Amino acid sequence: MIKQAAYGTEPWALREKELDLNLLAQSESIFALSNGHIGLRGNLDEGDPNGLAGSYLNSVYEARPLPYAEAGYGYPDAGQTVINVTNGKILRLLVDDEPLDIRYGAVHSHERVLDLRAGTLSRELDWSSPAGARVKVSSVRMVSLTQRAIVAISYTVEPVDAKLRMVVQSELVANEEQPQRGNDPRLAAILESPLVSEGHQVADGPQMRGLLVHKTRVSGLRIAAGMAHEVTGPAKMARNVESFPDLARCTIAAEVAPGEQLHIVKYVGYGWSSQRTKPALLDQVGAALAAAQLVGWDGLLAEQRAYLDEFWDGADVEVEGDAEIQQAVRFGLFHILQAGARAELRPIAAKGLTGTGYDGHTFWDTETFVLPVLMYTQPSVAADALRWRHLVIGEAKQHAADLGLAGAAFPWRTIRGQECSAYWPAGTAAFHINADIADAVDRYLDATQDAEFEQEAGLELLVETARLWRSLGQHDAMGHFRIEGVTGPDEYSAIKDNNIYTNLMAQRNLSAAAHLAEKLSDAAQALGVTTEETASWRDAAAATHIPFDERLGVHPQHEGFTDYARWDFKNTPEDHYPLLLHYPYFQLYRKQVVKQADLVLAMYLRSDAFSAEQKARNFAYYEPLTVRDSSLSACTQAVLAAEVGQLDLARDYLAEAALMDLADVEHNTSDGVHMASLAGAWIALVAGFGGMRAGNGQLAFTPQLPPGLDELRFRMRYRGRKLRVTINRTRAKYELLDGDPLQATHNGRPFEIGQKPMEHEIPRLHPGPRPEQPPGRAPYSRSNS
Repeated sequence: MIKQAAYGTEPWALREKELDLNLLAQSESIFALSNGHIGLRGNLDEGDPNGLAGSYLNSVYEARPLPYAEAGYGYPDAGQTVINVTNGKILRLLVDDEPLDIRYGAVHSHERVLDLRAGTLSRELDWSSPAGARVKVSSVRMVSLTQRAIVAISYTVEPVDAKLRMVVQSELVANEEQPQRGNDPRLAAILESPLVSEGHQVADGPQMRGLLVHKTRVSGLRIAAGMAHEVTGPAKMARNVESFPDLARCTIAAEVAPGEQLHIVKYVGYGWSSQRTKPALLDQVGAALAAAQLVGWDGLLAEQRAYLDEFWDGADVEVEGDAEIQQAVRFGLFHILQAGARAELRPIAAKGLTGTGYDGHTFWDTETFVLPVLMYTQPSVAADALRWRHLVIGEAKQHAADLGLAGAAFPWRTIRGQECSAYWPAGTAAFHINADIADAVDRYLDATQDAEFEQEAGLELLVETARLWRSLGQHDAMGHFRIEGVTGPDEYSAIKDNNIYTNLMAQRNLSAAAHLAEKLSDAAQALGVTTEETASWRDAAAATHIPFDERLGVHPQHEGFTDYARWDFKNTPEDHYPLLLHYPYFQLYRKQVVKQADLVLAMYLRSDAFSAEQKARNFAYYEPLTVRDSSLSACTQAVLAAEVGQLDLARDYLAEAALMDLADVEHNTSDGVHMASLAGAWIALVAGFGGMRAGNGQLAFTPQLPPGLDELRFRMRYRGRKLRVTINRTRAKYELLDGDPLQATHNGRPFEIGQKPMEHEIPRLHPGPRPEQPPGRAPYSRSNS
């Protein structure tokens, strides 16, 4: 069993009371801070030791070649990899000439706390040097949610029992050494020394400023980082500043007596551009630092708390009866907010800005799992992420043209809009990402009634993705609209015909595009949309082929899936998961084995296309086939398990999704947290046990609370309203906290959420036997962790 870190079970904080160097990389991901523009891994202040040094700027990447044994027409030529930019976190301490390094001397106590309401990472260290000099160090770090370009650190050191000579070195460091990574293809390709110096400077004086400017070698992105300081301490202090191509250093030396402190506030500003000149970028960073210093450390803390208070007021989830899940769902919401809060026309990557996993790419995860959480909790952030998709629609249209298709074909994985997947069966062929984007647009418009977004971005996204489907699919001799040779969410079933998830999502895409094009007829005409074209979209949607196996009474994941031989689960060793790392795709593609929820995901997102009986039968059929070799699966299975009445199983899947990173379930949290799984905790609770569905300007709830949870309360935003829903074993209460009354349904019965709270009884479900999973693939068990 792999050891995992412990973070306590406080409802609003993660507290690490001991530092385990073997788990350092994992805790660096957990304690990462971000605002969607800047991301800092939770590295120690002194920089060493570290598991993976990481400072990131959203969309700053280096290009690298994609090698092919046999190249093919339309294959992408270059990949994109997130890089570690200039590190401004470092504050090194020397005590009587001994550097603070927790590997040496004695650590009397070490505690770090991630505060989910304050938006800070704090550290308390009591350490003695090898020579016996004892000091206490306190630091608080933040990445500002209100001042987009700013990081701030408060650092205090004091002697314990004797006067000591202390030296603090505050640094900006570029091209840090990065560790060699394993052979797992999901990990990032680490590039050595990707930054080329374009200038460095320091300025002596009270603020002790330093600046570094670099440019990436191949992608040509210019990056500037600057620092400024406020220093208080003994009357006598010595200061020095110096800079080199990859290093700017400000040094403060003082003799500090017991009862005295040396205190430093460090402000770090970042800026980057593919077009701005070096002077312009330096001015931008200088201005950001000036604005931060104007507010000051206390002001930044107050702004951060106010921003998060407003977020939690419309997003908090309260779980009575399970302190671990309570902490985990708030941790997930915090990281999701961090990933996009100030991204502003930049993507939300699968790992956010917490690590280099998946090369820093964004996938369909964002639109299918992350944005549904944001659009009901912080909708402006969801809008920004979708506007980024619109910003790169030109690249998507070119990609479609390269493939001989109409409309826009968005990339399977990317940083800046170009396709970066070198394996097309599980990349380009996964065309469902286009319907996923369209679905997010449709859901966002329903949740917000954002007319400006609808006109400026939503319409074109829906139109161009509808055009893709109309050119990708075809009507057969029976008049059915078929989509063939594609890969659905289950990457163990590639290049298949009529994947039900893909077909149903494309169907919704086509219908939504036709509806909005008719609503915004003038804008649609400007995009070249004709009456004949919208009619063809409606025809295709109405005739979409949905396979069904009459013999088994279930929906095959794709045409012919239920005729395949089943994977030999019984003789598959438990240490051979994930299967893709131990078996050839050729074997996986021709067997009944499911990497992650596919047909089950269709039943969640297109619930209207299945009867209750079909959902129960399908769920029971696919559970023994689904191995969950993806972190995306557990939350979806939780939702459907709850819907068909398998509440104990749903709670187990909730735990797997919610604790994916806190318990390091897949043993790869060291490369960054799993944004979609963190979102999955909210999805499992709100859409699963809350039974929340939204559409056509109305909310629907079918709540059920599992054994082990006493009460569930969640807040959400919808069409300018703020709501609170409270669920216990027998009743559900609906409250309007802000805004006008709203129509909703409870177990299919209409009611109004208005000025007075409304309560409704929850009927009991009587499900059949709990379905089994493949041997060794039962949901993550907390009792065995």
